[in-house]
Amino acid sequence: MKKKLSDMSLKELWQLFPIELSNSRLEWQNYYQEIESKLTDWIPKEQCLRISHIGSTAIKEIKAKNIVDVLVELSPNAVLQPIADILEEHDCIIMSASVNRISLNCGYTPDGFAEKVYHIHLRYIGDNDELYFRDYLNQFPTTAQDYEQLKEVLAVKYRNDRNRYTDEKGSFIKKVTAEAKNFYGEKYGYGKKD
Repeated sequence: MKKKLSDMSLKELWQLFPIELSNSRLEWQNYYQEIESKLTDWIPKEQCLRISHIGSTAIKEIKAKNIVDVLVELSPNAVLQPIADILEEHDCIIMSASVNRISLNCGYTPDGFAEKVYHIHLRYIGDNDELYFRDYLNQFPTTAQDYEQLKEVLAVKYRNDRNRYTDEKGSFIKKVTAEAKNFYGEKYGYGKKD
């Protein structure tokens, strides 16, 4: 009998779910549209203010992990945990949780990745740096290629260490996001106070 994911050590999980980059795929947009439709049905409409495709699968023509990242921006009145509970009823698993953020995944199985894999990020409206990063890389392909090259190096070096892979991209992402916010201004509510 196979171990449940919740019974696996971090090392076992990293072996089962290694960092592997794929060439850009047209179906990623279709996968996003499928999960967006489901999330729209699952989450109470008055609480869900915006759903967005983020992460490398939302950036044109660069390699990415075959995982579609989705940002769900919620009303300031929303309570995150009940919404996460709804997603858990639909086979999502909470990956991390804090007061203002909950991240879930779908498509992780004891046999490895399913065909369609998602990371769903529940946040309050305006906690959306990823939108600026995505738009900037889509508008500036040279920066996107620099990001792809960094990811290729890190994917080899940290194939079985997702935390290090993510951490090592951090300074690049932070720098580009700051440039993007300066470039786009308040496009997604940056700088606005509720």
